[in-house]
Amino acid sequence: MARTSRLFHKGTLLELDILDVAYGGKGIAKVPTEDGDFTVFVPNAIRGQRVRARVSLCKRRHAEARITAVLKRAPGEVETPHQAIPGAPYITLPLEAQREWKERTTLDVYRRIGGVPDLDARYAGWVDSPSGFHYRNKMEYSFAAIGRSPGDDPDAEFEDGFFLGFKARGTWWAVENLEGDSGLFDPTFEPLVKDIRAWCEESGLPPWHAPKREGFFRFLVVRRSLTADELLVNLVTTSDGLDRFDSAGFAEKLQNKLGGRLAGFVHTLNDDTGERVETRDGRTHLTLGRDHVVEQLHGLDFEIRMRSFFQTNPRCAERLYAQVMAYAYAEPLPEADAPNAVTMDLFCGTGTIAQLLSRHGGPNTTVVGVDLIEEAIGDARRSAERNGVDGIEFHAADVGRFLLDHPEYKGRIGTIVLDPPRSGISPKSLRKVIRLRAKRIVYVSCNPATQARDLIALREAGYGLEAFKLVDQFPHTAHVEAVALLEFNPDAVQGDDGKPEIGTP
Repeated sequence: MARTSRLFHKGTLLELDILDVAYGGKGIAKVPTEDGDFTVFVPNAIRGQRVRARVSLCKRRHAEARITAVLKRAPGEVETPHQAIPGAPYITLPLEAQREWKERTTLDVYRRIGGVPDLDARYAGWVDSPSGFHYRNKMEYSFAAIGRSPGDDPDAEFEDGFFLGFKARGTWWAVENLEGDSGLFDPTFEPLVKDIRAWCEESGLPPWHAPKREGFFRFLVVRRSLTADELLVNLVTTSDGLDRFDSAGFAEKLQNKLGGRLAGFVHTLNDDTGERVETRDGRTHLTLGRDHVVEQLHGLDFEIRMRSFFQTNPRCAERLYAQVMAYAYAEPLPEADAPNAVTMDLFCGTGTIAQLLSRHGGPNTTVVGVDLIEEAIGDARRSAERNGVDGIEFHAADVGRFLLDHPEYKGRIGTIVLDPPRSGISPKSLRKVIRLRAKRIVYVSCNPATQARDLIALREAGYGLEAFKLVDQFPHTAHVEAVALLEFNPDAVQGDDGKPEIGTP
């Protein structure tokens, strides 16, 4: 008889053996019942681990649970000198083992979701990160009035106190102190986090109490330039107690510790009750130095501010962008030599790809970059001017709206580069992209599952997948990025959707 009620309630604690890991790092566990095995999915688990996990969602056929403690390590896990943090769940797994399951499960997504024909012939290989450790150029730490120290008994209750580090596994309200190098960010700065915690505690002002939505200290955000070896530090607080906080004194302590590596110190006020660094109505004060660092990719300089979107692993991004250029200019298109030829970079962010496209493209080609975020477009324009890149224009606009408002580009586009957010491209925007009838699309994705989904619509519109590569931008996590080359073949169009061409009423 089929089960008619849910097996577990939200919040139930389970001890589970992880039998396998699916795409996205979802561990698979089975709980025996009278009706057969019941599946529980556990994110950030490793095959062979035994974990304690708290149920976050339960349906009749499966449940999801978040790890609160690893009770037994899996065979193949190794000791590391780094402090374990939730943001690097696979750091104890050798990089070769991480690649094996990430590559295997991601390719399975293209088979199941995308229905990609001749997948093995289309797959052009795996791109490793140049460095498996200390590759990040940005890190966000949280203050909390509830938490624990590393090494504390995972079964013990959280304590009240003053904490600064990362959210504890399975919680949004408790923090585990960072005491040393996490293996992901700057190995010199992270051991200073405990000193920063002590400075803040000595001020007498309280850390953020998430359940009560009150407190003073909220976040510490740090950006790093790998090129210049500089750090930009942002302390995020509320305004409740601001008159008692010595921002200049805090900046001086940072400078004494970091010396010439401190590019600047920014103090941001955030009175929003949500658990986010960014605030719509907050105020930002530059207390010391500059409000940006400069990063270099492929010989181009980019000014990176606190709110700028920029690749988190710049050295691996260079490899990804090299592949984008290789696909974009694999074989010269006739359109590239025509007068007024256009290459489009949609969801362009700070314009990194657009500038590289302009530098590598033909002399007759104009590169058009489009992104919704005005601040990112402002950064893109400034960096293009700084780098002396000509033949490029940037527009702050919704991609779908921009394509509707500018039908004049149709027939002039040789290549479109798509680099959408993790959720992928909306169906409406994708249809507008398709109707521009570019000869070539280079699709960069931070979520292969949404890219595989979009490949179906592109294939039906005549865009065949010629080749794709997977890129390991984030070692020790479940994330995989992909870059794909698609070519338009009018003979492969599967029917007509009957919708008007772009720009027609």
